[in-house]
Amino acid sequence: MSYKTVLVHIDDSRRSHTRVDFAVDLALKHNAHLIGLYVVCQDALRPFLNVEESLNLAVQEAQARARLERAHDHFLSATRLSGCTSEWRAPIGPPADTAILHARHADVIVLGQPDPADPAAYIGKHFPEDLVMSSGRPAILLPYAGRIERFGETVLIAWDGSRAAARAVADALPVLRLAHSVQIVTIEQPRATSDESARTPERAGHALAAYLGHHRVRAGVLSIPHVWGVSTGAALLNVLADTSAGLLVLGAYGHARFQERVLGGVTRTLLKSMTAAVLMSH
Repeated sequence: MSYKTVLVHIDDSRRSHTRVDFAVDLALKHNAHLIGLYVVCQDALRPFLNVEESLNLAVQEAQARARLERAHDHFLSATRLSGCTSEWRAPIGPPADTAILHARHADVIVLGQPDPADPAAYIGKHFPEDLVMSSGRPAILLPYAGRIERFGETVLIAWDGSRAAARAVADALPVLRLAHSVQIVTIEQPRATSDESARTPERAGHALAAYLGHHRVRAGVLSIPHVWGVSTGAALLNVLADTSAGLLVLGAYGHARFQERVLGGVTRTLLKSMTAAVLMSH
């Protein structure tokens, strides 16, 4: 697999420009075409961007046009300066459904972690989760805090042998081939009853390392003992901090129930508390 089209979600949030700049670098690394998809909240009851936002419809429309033009100008400036081939899209329609439709025609999506302190980062309830779970494409989510440094140089793979994890690894191969260091992280089973069963996750990690070797990716295996009271999500966050890794590859879990997005515990923890970029696939 290779990335020939990269789609970046653009909005009016404070981190949108950073997301665009990251996507430009990613597209250049992979000689890919970049699509800038401008999708913002269209809910009349959305959080106001500032306390003095006018209720006058004409003024609101003018403000919206001005924000779109600013976002468009930055996208054009960033892509022209880099020489990256690109296109701009600002479709009309329900944000999640519209973004999912466009994302299905890209190889990888670049999204931002929701910032609870930035009203402009709110697109819709479960917006990033919906794109990850419904687009059928891998998504690179960038944290709203801190700088994006050393992306893809040091990579951790959260491996449990599941379908979602296998999909995420395959989707991440273009990034893994360029990495300086790849570590497969396995977590020991809490109810192991023998040495044989205790080694099962680590053994699965070595099997994945052998698979990656056929794709020109050298990977080590890091087995983490299970600690009672520490969730898998928290354990992965601890490993991220200890290794200063720039990317975590993770299989995303979840399902829809009564119009609500129900995510697995690990996925939910990482979306809420991520400290580095995360590549997720479902």
